[in-house]
Amino acid sequence: MKTYEELSKFNAKNPVVTIGTFDGVHLGHRIVIDRLKAYAKKYGGETVIFTFYPHPRLVTKPDETNLRLLTTLEEKKQLFASLGIDHLIVYPFTKEFSELTYTEFVKTILVDKIKTHCLVVGYDHKFGKDRQGGFEYLKECALKYNFEIEKLEPLLLNDIHISSTKIREALQKGDVKTANKYLGYEFTLHGTVVEGKRLGRQIGFPTANIESSDIHKLIPGYGVYAVKIFSEGIEHTGMLNIGTRPTFNQNADNRSIEVNIFDFEKDIYKKEVTLTFVDKIREEKKFPGVEALVEQLKKDKISALKILSANPNF
Repeated sequence: MKTYEELSKFNAKNPVVTIGTFDGVHLGHRIVIDRLKAYAKKYGGETVIFTFYPHPRLVTKPDETNLRLLTTLEEKKQLFASLGIDHLIVYPFTKEFSELTYTEFVKTILVDKIKTHCLVVGYDHKFGKDRQGGFEYLKECALKYNFEIEKLEPLLLNDIHISSTKIREALQKGDVKTANKYLGYEFTLHGTVVEGKRLGRQIGFPTANIESSDIHKLIPGYGVYAVKIFSEGIEHTGMLNIGTRPTFNQNADNRSIEVNIFDFEKDIYKKEVTLTFVDKIREEKKFPGVEALVEQLKKDKISALKILSANPNF
């Protein structure tokens, strides 16, 4: 897959293009991508996904503080590449760009720069300033500028309309099992191991404190989870707690993320790690004392190992 952040070097055979933010690159998006690839085959062309960075809401609503994303830009790139996309355009979303009308966008970007052969759009897709560009307008542009246009009807998976919003809602409730089902893969979080209070080590359950690599990345709801941890290319298993702590950190919603890695003693302070969430074990709760907490952690470890052994590969 070739990736472009500006269009001067873009070149593709009969580009078959679709446009969107594609947050999550979930199973609903994958149906769109499958259709895109089918149309590329039909027209003897190459697939092109046109997306934006930063997220449009961060530009159109600069005071935005509640934006939570399922995937970072790097995660999206990896997912698109794994799905066999030929070209990915990550277009800089600026205030000036947001002011383009749909006709200006079609003429200056889709026609003049990309030389679109076929545009694939969703049944309710709208873009351009004030979201003026709907399908009927785009049909007129297609006739005027001589490119094909294909409209995707509502796409369902087993009679369920999968959306990024539904997945975010599931994760915020801690329902990672449903989120993973809709994503088509295990929800992932990248971060760096940072200094903690070292309280876990004192009770026999040392934890690595994780700070998310992207402040806008969604952090699942409070609770204890069975997870996989990837450190320096090696997969480990563990249990992870998401909760609160009084000191400020850089994670979305100021949530602390602490993972106990099973059978692991290596110092990974300041190292980058990747977490994948398999299932939730229980809600976060306060214990009357250290002994009660330790007993619960022993039970949590048994639960986590049982969950992980039943889900070796998602």
